[in-house]
Amino acid sequence: MCANFQPITLAQAKLFTSQQLCFDFNDDIYPNYDTPLLFATQNDIEPQWRQVRFGLIPKWAESTDITKYTYNARSETVMEKPSYRDAWYKSQFALIPVQTIYEPYYENGKSQRWGIYRKDNQPFTVAAIYEVARIQGEIIRSMSMLTINATNHPLMSQFHRPKDEKRSIVVIPEHLRMEWLKCHYTQAMSFLNPMSDDFTAQAMPRPPKNPIKSNIKQDDLF
Repeated sequence: MCANFQPITLAQAKLFTSQQLCFDFNDDIYPNYDTPLLFATQNDIEPQWRQVRFGLIPKWAESTDITKYTYNARSETVMEKPSYRDAWYKSQFALIPVQTIYEPYYENGKSQRWGIYRKDNQPFTVAAIYEVARIQGEIIRSMSMLTINATNHPLMSQFHRPKDEKRSIVVIPEHLRMEWLKCHYTQAMSFLNPMSDDFTAQAMPRPPKNPIKSNIKQDDLF
């Protein structure tokens, strides 16, 4: 499960759309942090930027604390879980532009933060679903990364605890971005494919900050 990533820079925004990215965000993203998101209506000819929270906030949520559990949505159950099913059936699909995603790599029983990134160091786009909710009177946009099983993936199967299921984000290639953003939920599964061999990974120690942690298992509730 990806709970931390490095977003694009403001300078890289022009690689995705001609629309200007005009808000600030951190260079290390955790649940409930603001980050750029790309989405499109059926009439758009290119994606639009939105500022969103990392971790989907369903309309019935009472606070943004739920983002601690909703930053990843399993593709196998996304259409069933209360947190995600409305966004899924409304075909609210989006793209998260990122430079690097971070996953735990276990060696000798200890976790190390590794970064996964393109071999050419170019940014890429991660498949997501999004929601718009009113929380305590404030309109908040939010999103969750869609994930797939990675048991047999040569790169992504190396991460997470040895006994845990191996999961992976989904990268939407450039030539399919607009199709993904405009697709109907009945077509969405065809886009959720394993990462290509364009990616590599290496150890990237965590900077001195504490990410959000929880003892609750995400799959049980969301």
